[in-house]
Amino acid sequence: MQAVDGQGGSVISYAYKASLIGSAHRFELTDEGLSWHIAGRSGLWRYDEISAIRLSFRPVSMQQHRFRADVSHVKGGRIAILSTSWQTAALMAPQDNGFRDFIVALHARMAKAGSRAELTAGLGARTYAAVLAFLALLAVAMAGLLIRALLIGEFAGVLFILGFAALFVWQVGGFVRRNQPRRYSFDQLPAGLLP
Repeated sequence: MQAVDGQGGSVISYAYKASLIGSAHRFELTDEGLSWHIAGRSGLWRYDEISAIRLSFRPVSMQQHRFRADVSHVKGGRIAILSTSWQTAALMAPQDNGFRDFIVALHARMAKAGSRAELTAGLGARTYAAVLAFLALLAVAMAGLLIRALLIGEFAGVLFILGFAALFVWQVGGFVRRNQPRRYSFDQLPAGLLP
């Protein structure tokens, strides 16, 4: 959402509810910097004081299409901006366009301010390596089960294992592909990590 502040500058805002209980997390891009209001705390970070941004894809059971931006300050603070908002006890609503517009505008303003922030995408390298190692072990175990089911002629088991493997690859494959660790630049944001 874009508005004009009292001094004639443009303000872009974004808000989401991180939990069902509590107030919304509110963010604004002002001419001075990133203004945030979270759980009774607030602050203003100048664009050149933002030390890092990490974009990632973080699905949860209530919302399989959820994105996250972790914004870090040079003095050690960190805030998370999510692309979904709690509506009711059973509904987490996506806010894709608002999230995308806010993150793109944040990067544009940081670039204009001459920011030297570290821009990374996906999971950390160690976490990603651990995920790949776990998936490799799981693949070996599933292959062993499949071979055993074929050898004893348990074709219902074979179909179950193949169906489960296909569902697992569909669900987890997108997460692993999108969250591959990498760096990006202000003018080339990773499309897979924005809604």
